[in-house]
Order: sequence, then C-alpha cells, then structure tokens
Amino acid sequence: MTEPTVTTGPPLERRDEPVFHEVDPDQTAASLDRAGPTLEPRSFADASAFEKAVGLVLDEIAATRVVGHLRLGPEHHTPWGIVHGGVYATAIESAASIGASTAVRGRGQVAVGLTNTTHFLRSVASGTVRVEAVALNQGRSQQLWRVDISEESGRLIAHGEVRLQNLDARPRRPDRD
Repeated sequence: MTEPTVTTGPPLERRDEPVFHEVDPDQTAASLDRAGPTLEPRSFADASAFEKAVGLVLDEIAATRVVGHLRLGPEHHTPWGIVHGGVYATAIESAASIGASTAVRGRGQVAVGLTNTTHFLRSVASGTVRVEAVALNQGRSQQLWRVDISEESGRLIAHGEVRLQNLDARPRRPDRD
C-alpha cells in the first residue's frame, strides 16, 4: 500500500531551535505567585496585543448579558483560509468573563474562567459576526454563561458555554500595571 500524496500550499516556517524570551530579573517567582485578578478593569485601549488581534468590540455590557461583534478577515485566518477557532473561543470567554465580572463587581469580586467549551459549527472567511453572551446561572461562587456567535443573517457560526469562578479581587498595586 502506498502513502497518499498530500498537496499543500507554501511550507510553514519551521524553527529547529526553541524561541526564548527575555525575562525581567526583577520579576521573581515570589512576585509571580502574588499575581491575581484586580477589581479595576483596564481600558480597552490598554488591551494586550492578543486581545487587540482578536478584535472583539463590545456594544452592550450588563450583569446578565453582553453583546458585541467581530470584524473577521485574513488576519484571523488559519493557513487554510478560514477564521481560526481560537478567535471564536477567545471571544466567547472574553464576553462571558466581562459579563460575569460585571455581575460580581459590586461584591468586590471578579469572575475568571474555569472551563470553556466551544463548538465550531460553520466556517467563514470574512465578515462581521455578532457575539451574544447570556448568563444561565449566577451563584455565590460560580456562574455559567452561554455565548453564541452568529452571522449577520442570524445563522449560528459557533456556540460556547463558559463556567466561571467568582474570586475576591486584590487591589491594584501602584507598582504594577
């Protein structure tokens, strides 16, 4: 039996050596252990490069519902020309986390994701999709949110559920952003 022939596009960049990043020597293991969620939300202008690359735009934020959208294009593609599932998974977790944290902010808490189950139903290459997150259960210590991502026509592209833990927030330290 012969091996099947697989035809691919241009080869992906291969690195034979691991890539290492500079580590700030002032950031010791002890200081990393004290890291945790803070109550003060960051401005979206100060979002990380990862958050900016995903491009979730929030249109409505409430304690039980979050609505936003993504403008999808080539910058979100896999090598096969469709939007990477990680974009959807990130938007799902982000929308749920923002809504869940909004719900517990008055108690001095934030909500952090414990599980994210995302189902990819249809592939798209570009366009604007709607992200809608709705709280299914909001308990004292945990929350469950459902998030749907749909095309402008209303057709479902991805669906997810995120279980979140409500945690006491630590005050933001002035020496750390």
